[in-house]
Amino acid sequence: IDMNQDNYLEEAFKMRNLLEEFHEDHGVKPPTILGVREHIFTGSVSSLAWFMSNQESSFVTIGQRVLANPLKVRFHYGHPDVFDRLFHITRGGISKASRGINLSEDIFAGFNSTLRRGNVTHHEYLQVGKGRDVGLNQISLFEAKIANGNGEQMLSRDMYRLGHRFDFFRMLSCFFTTVGFYSSSLITVLTVYVFLYGRIYLAVSGLESLLVRQASLQHNSPLQAAMASQSFVQLGLLMALPMVMEIGLERGFRTALSDFIVMQLQLASVFFTFSLGTKVHYFGRTILHGGAKYRPTGRGFVVFHEKFAENYRLYSRSHFIKGLELMVLLLVYNAYGAHSKNTAAYLLITFSMWFLVGTWLFAPFLFNPSGFEWQKIVDDWDDWKKWMDNVGGIGVPSVKSWESWWEDEQEHLDYSGARGRLLEVFLSLRFFLYQYGIVYRLHITRHNKSILVYALSWLVILAVLLVLKIVSMGRKRFSADFQLMFRLLKGLLFIGYMSVLIILFVVGNLSVTDLFASLLAFMPTGWALLQIAQASKPLVKKIGMWDSVRALARGYEYIMGVILFAPVAMLAWFPFVSEFQTRLLFNQAFSRGLQISRILAGRKK
Repeated sequence: IDMNQDNYLEEAFKMRNLLEEFHEDHGVKPPTILGVREHIFTGSVSSLAWFMSNQESSFVTIGQRVLANPLKVRFHYGHPDVFDRLFHITRGGISKASRGINLSEDIFAGFNSTLRRGNVTHHEYLQVGKGRDVGLNQISLFEAKIANGNGEQMLSRDMYRLGHRFDFFRMLSCFFTTVGFYSSSLITVLTVYVFLYGRIYLAVSGLESLLVRQASLQHNSPLQAAMASQSFVQLGLLMALPMVMEIGLERGFRTALSDFIVMQLQLASVFFTFSLGTKVHYFGRTILHGGAKYRPTGRGFVVFHEKFAENYRLYSRSHFIKGLELMVLLLVYNAYGAHSKNTAAYLLITFSMWFLVGTWLFAPFLFNPSGFEWQKIVDDWDDWKKWMDNVGGIGVPSVKSWESWWEDEQEHLDYSGARGRLLEVFLSLRFFLYQYGIVYRLHITRHNKSILVYALSWLVILAVLLVLKIVSMGRKRFSADFQLMFRLLKGLLFIGYMSVLIILFVVGNLSVTDLFASLLAFMPTGWALLQIAQASKPLVKKIGMWDSVRALARGYEYIMGVILFAPVAMLAWFPFVSEFQTRLLFNQAFSRGLQISRILAGRKK
């Protein structure tokens, strides 16, 4: 029995009937695993718990019913199934030994049973209670574990053998109900990247404006139509269809429609789009590098405020970086694309992607209880700054220091071979496209298309990196004993930087727009150099540049933190935002509890 599983007295009386199913006729092979449905009882805690409850309810009822019959590809999913003990212990046992490849240990019992001529059935007349995750962080950890598990399944010999031994229809059914769903999600997100990078290349090279002028390809309507149809996938509406069908079957389609509308008003699309990002990141990372590990979710019943630092640790790599990358892509396309003057055309092409960006960047704060309370925002900022500044090292956990967390975040590269590291370097090369395209659009270049312009842009980057290296060395050498010397050094560097800028403004025809364009060009290049350095960690450590890489990474993390924190802090100035969030996302009892806790907190002060 699972630790988060419940049961009911009236259901226990049906157990004898269920066990008799082993002697009933269920097709060619006798049943070896009897599956039963579940009742998810945690749906009333918050809107997130309701979405998760509906999603799971549709899977453990209508989903598994179809998987068992007619598709015949139902396995074991960690649900309350009854095993034929004698069949399994004489055919390799129930559990698997490896905690890496067999991370999702439950489904391998189903694979094992099916490969050894077993039969998995599903029965609707008995149900047990099941508690699901109720907070966004718990849900994300659970989704991450499942995505990691599916990545490992894709690499496993069990899936290979099933694919070889199933007939054509069972093979396709098995693929699309296990690893195929995650593969499709990955392709969906990759399509957005490919489309945007293609658009950026066309925009900065000047090809797009040429194509738009031609009558045959005016406004590029096939691409617009393709992206408009894709927006529904990105909005997460399709994820809700199985829920609508299940609620419709059990409680009527009028109830299902009203529930669906209420779910959309409670930002279900935001939740499912965010969930898509979690699945894609962890599935893709496992396929590339391996190193999947168990992630304890806690399954607590308490909904509480998560600190900014905790959200940053959990979503920085999976959502925030990808969201910021897409945001920079959209800004560059807005600045240099042929549709930049036509607002309606630009919105038609990019609306779904802006929604994706907003969701991936701000959903954790939107679904965070008391996420817009000013006092909590102040405390969160102090806590995050303290976490960023703390020195890491042996024995310092990642929750106490940014340095320790940053080292832990690269752990997957330790499992990866030379091929995985080379692929990571190759994927990082995409960030050089911004610099290559934008530097030729600067006013200071005066439309010069020589390769020297690109070479000079690299000289600027090297100069900036050199200044950062001097400052980090100065901090190490002078900051403790010679503070005046260190401040003089920083002052001289600042004066030198400002002098160069003034000369460029006066002599070199540099404009303010050039400054902002240079930021869009050079910031991604710096991030690419960071990613390449992390993938080449042994080499970088050997040449003694690892401390400089860490200092540059800390600077980027500070910038990302401020970009994320500023909008949340601005919204926290208005008290009605917090009130609206609490009423919209949490049930009445919990909202009332929050109100009382605020009153008590005020009285203590």
